[in-house]
Amino acid sequence: MTTLKDIFVPDIGDFKEIPVIEVLVKPGDVVEAEDSIITLESDKATMEVPAPTKGVVKEIKVNPGDTVSEGSLILSMESPQAEKIPQEKMESRSKESSIAQGPEAAQSPEVNSETEYRGKAEKDNIFSNVSEIKQASFNKGSHASPSVRKFARELGVVLSKIEGSGLKNRILKEDIQEYIKKSLMQSSRTANAKLGGKRRALPDFTKFGGIEKKPLSRIKKISGPLLQENWQEIPHVTQHHDVDVTELESFRKKIALQEKNIKITPVSFVIKALSVALTRNPSFNSSLNSNGNEIILKKYINIGVAVDTPNGLLVPVIKNVLSKGILEIAEELNKVGEKARNGKLTPKDMEGGSFSVSSLGGIGGSHFTPIVNFPEVAILGINRAQIKPVWDGSQFSPKTLLPLSLSYDHRVIDGAEGARFIVELAELLKDLRNTLL
Repeated sequence: MTTLKDIFVPDIGDFKEIPVIEVLVKPGDVVEAEDSIITLESDKATMEVPAPTKGVVKEIKVNPGDTVSEGSLILSMESPQAEKIPQEKMESRSKESSIAQGPEAAQSPEVNSETEYRGKAEKDNIFSNVSEIKQASFNKGSHASPSVRKFARELGVVLSKIEGSGLKNRILKEDIQEYIKKSLMQSSRTANAKLGGKRRALPDFTKFGGIEKKPLSRIKKISGPLLQENWQEIPHVTQHHDVDVTELESFRKKIALQEKNIKITPVSFVIKALSVALTRNPSFNSSLNSNGNEIILKKYINIGVAVDTPNGLLVPVIKNVLSKGILEIAEELNKVGEKARNGKLTPKDMEGGSFSVSSLGGIGGSHFTPIVNFPEVAILGINRAQIKPVWDGSQFSPKTLLPLSLSYDHRVIDGAEGARFIVELAELLKDLRNTLL
């Protein structure tokens, strides 16, 4: 037969209003007697409160950041019996302080001083004692609870190398797991991503016929490992959409006749429409921080445009696109394109991008998967527009359709956001007057 028990904070000496820094269980968890259920931290020490009996957690009554004192309700538990913890076992429980000095201190249970706190049991015999609270020396780089320290020691992780994401920058188990994951990814990239590194052996192609060896261009040698790293590290999703640009193409050709000194391509219109779409959907104009726990929203819109050159792709950046008109964007595209093909781009011409565009419209094709350009979170691919029959509800009509391919970082942008963005961009291109709204 089970009974529902309320679990309270035991006698913890003179400490009052102590912050809860970690809740170690959740509803439905099965805990044994002496299993830690929450972690408390005073200005001097950290302590873990153990369960007085085994049972199933039904409801949590505290959250990280709450403050508690002796007698505060922690949780309710369904227990088969009110099992006491033997006095000698409770007195053997001791916890390290929240902050240890370096890996040596984290691995050693010995400390310079300890303070013992004893008290009377609660009336339902929940605790008989919370005995030793051990203090260690101060180190801001290793802010973690005893259970997290034990977890780090078991995995051989040095806490001082980890940035905490918890309350007061406290290191959580999730931070350790993420650190290990990134370390493994880095090891994998170091081993595999470099084109000059050791790769799988190739067969002897000369057995099958004649061959010729041609060195990669300098640009491809530099960009190759970066592209592979972006592809491996960023979870890509690509969505395709055919945009009706019939009216836009008619308007573009009309302007091209008037402005014969400026080559005006569909890319200029796409970039202008993008500036409006990015303003309305700022997550596409962002970057994911190094810890992966927040995005950095950029208040500027600078569009990188991939340019095909004899030596490989280069990506000059058109800056402050939102404040520029179509003709200004077209003229700047012509200038940076010529500089790229002549090998005269400077590093300043290629920095500061917040979103990228890759256009294969001059070559052909329908759709493709462009690779996101780190640290950006999205890129738009453009193909050659084609005239196709489109059903308008009563008949087929010839329409000029522009194929678009939107790739994005799925950690930042989900599928619904991606679909809404590309549909909104299509509406802007279908009637450019929407950019004025």
